[in-house]
Amino acid sequence: MAKVDHKERLDIHNSDIPELCRSCEARHKGICGALSPEQLTALSKKTFKKNHRAETELVASDKDINTYSNILRGVVKLTKLMADGRQQIVGLQFAPDFLGRPFKRQSGVIAEAATDVFVCSFPAQILDEMIAESPELEHKLHEQALEELDEARDWMLTLGRKTAGEKVASFLLMIANHIDPEALDNDQTIRFELPLKRSDIADFLGLTIETVSRQITKLRQMGVIEVENNRTVIISDLHRLEEAAETQR
Repeated sequence: MAKVDHKERLDIHNSDIPELCRSCEARHKGICGALSPEQLTALSKKTFKKNHRAETELVASDKDINTYSNILRGVVKLTKLMADGRQQIVGLQFAPDFLGRPFKRQSGVIAEAATDVFVCSFPAQILDEMIAESPELEHKLHEQALEELDEARDWMLTLGRKTAGEKVASFLLMIANHIDPEALDNDQTIRFELPLKRSDIADFLGLTIETVSRQITKLRQMGVIEVENNRTVIISDLHRLEEAAETQR
C-alpha cells in the first residue's frame, strides 16, 4: 500500500472512499482520518460494526488483543483490577476514541460498556501493518495517547486537590465536553444522560454515593444544572459549571 501524504486531506464526496466510511465520525475526527482512500478500502473489507449492551466487557486485561475498535456511539469505562478483586475506574472513552493498544498484545485495563455502545471493529494485524506504512497514522495514534495522558494528569489534579463539589462539577464538565462539543463551542444548552451509575461516579471520584448525590443536589439548587428523571443533566450556562469546577477554558 502507498504511504499517506501528510498534506493529503480526504473529502467526504471522494468516490474512492468506501460508502460505509463517508459519514463516519471516526474517519473525520478519529484515527481513520489519517488513512488514504486505498487504506480505507482495504480496512473496510475487514471491519464489522456491532452494538454492545451496557455492562458488556469489550477488552479483558489478561487476554491477547486481536481486534481494535473505533467507538462510534456511547461511553466506555476503563477499570484497573487489583489482585484481591478490588477495582477502580481509571478513565472513560467517548466517540470517536480508539479502543485498543497498538504495539502491545495485552491491555492493562478492562474496557466495559458504560452505556449501550456502537463500535466499528477490525483485526489488529491489518492496522498494525498500516501503522508501519503510514507515518501520519502513527502520528495520530501518538497524538491521541498524549491527549489521554494530559487528561489523566488533569484528573490527578481533580482527585488530589479539588473539593467534593468541584470533583462532581468537573465530572459533569468532562461529560459535557465529550458528549456535545458542538453545543459547547456555540454556548448552547447541553443535555445528556449520565453515563455512569451513582455508585460508579462515586468510585471514579473517590467519594461516597451519598456525597455525590448531595453535591448534584447542591448544583441543582444553585441553578448550575437541571436534573430530570434522576439521570438527565441539562446545562444552560457552561460558564457557571466551569466556575463550580474551578476550571478554565
